[in-house]
Amino acid sequence: MLQKLEVHYNENNYDILLKQDYSALTTRARAMNLSNRKVCVVTDTNIAPYHAADVVKVLEDAAEKVVVYSFPAGEASKNLDTVSGLYEFLIREGFDRNDVLAALGGGVVGDLTGFTAATYLRGIRFFQLPTSLLSMVDSSIGGKTGVDFRAYKNMVGAFYMPEFVYINISVLKTLPKREYCSGFGEIIKHGLIRDDVFYAWLVENREKLMAIDLDLVTEMVYRSLLIKKEVVERDPKEKGERALLNFGHTLGHAVEKLKSFSLLHGECVCIGMAAALWISSSRGNFSAAVRDKILKEIAAFFLPVSVGELNCLELVAAARKDKKMDAGQIRFILLKEIGKAYIDITVTEQEMEQACEFILERE
Repeated sequence: MLQKLEVHYNENNYDILLKQDYSALTTRARAMNLSNRKVCVVTDTNIAPYHAADVVKVLEDAAEKVVVYSFPAGEASKNLDTVSGLYEFLIREGFDRNDVLAALGGGVVGDLTGFTAATYLRGIRFFQLPTSLLSMVDSSIGGKTGVDFRAYKNMVGAFYMPEFVYINISVLKTLPKREYCSGFGEIIKHGLIRDDVFYAWLVENREKLMAIDLDLVTEMVYRSLLIKKEVVERDPKEKGERALLNFGHTLGHAVEKLKSFSLLHGECVCIGMAAALWISSSRGNFSAAVRDKILKEIAAFFLPVSVGELNCLELVAAARKDKKMDAGQIRFILLKEIGKAYIDITVTEQEMEQACEFILERE
């Protein structure tokens, strides 16, 4: 069964399609009138051996020519050098403004491909084929594209919407367990900031979700996407409400940087959420018992809620260099209760240092 969501963005609406195979991809690609167009499938060295051939075969029924560009997997490739390599490949293959890019992979592939699409020849079409749980529920929706600049995460980018997002849930079966679990960082975040019922559902169904029950995972992805869709539609360029999606990211990104990207993004988000939960509880929004219960439930998804060997002063300094700064103030996302988040610009450096000490103490 094919499930479908439509994301509304001015006049550039796009579909998110959920299925358990690629059988409907040809039809969706044909709707883009690709019969005399080229498609470049952009992927990485981890994903290409598993899925590139299948996707190429499906797209060849819709397009005149399909080529593959693969780059080394990992956050270290998410930079302008990789973008430059892709530009050169597209130029050599004769890609013009009417040709198309397809992002086949996780968040790094999706962000990098989207940024390339936004800037090559001042913008060409692209679509998303996310293969990681995290990219299915987070980076493939909302139009954020970008690459890291030196040690600064996602510092160069653009808002650029895909033509569509096609999610083949079955590809999750090929993910390493750690990569799969990382995706739950963003899913749990969605429940904590917007939907206490969804959060409780996640906790209740944890074992089946961990076992990758495809029907249940499809429901989970759909419900998680609904939450993000509603937020990004109301605030597509993160001028207000969309900042709520950064719960756990303020210190999470700093952890990611200081740990030299040895931790996965979803893992760092969970560590950042632990810090934000400490600040929320220390301000009296809820009890320490509630905070610790949430942390225990997050940890049950094989996700970290603590980190070692970090200097708290360095962590706060790194957070202050985050792109989400607003006139010198850090926009911190805190919880009033499960399902209700808010933006706070009064969090002090002392509170962040204390929160850092809390996440260090829990290891």
